[in-house]
Amino acid sequence: SIQALEKDIREWIADWNDNPRPFNWTKTADEIFERLGSYLQRIPGAGH
Repeated sequence: SIQALEKDIREWIADWNDNPRPFNWTKTADEIFERLGSYLQRIPGAGH
């Protein structure tokens, strides 16, 4: 349900705020753009 999802998200945010961890990128910008380009080609009528 929407209420359960909202509750879970709020709990995750509270936990993250209490125990923050650094975010480390695992892909290069080129890898991200390559994947994005591949994705946009699959979307009909995307106009990209």
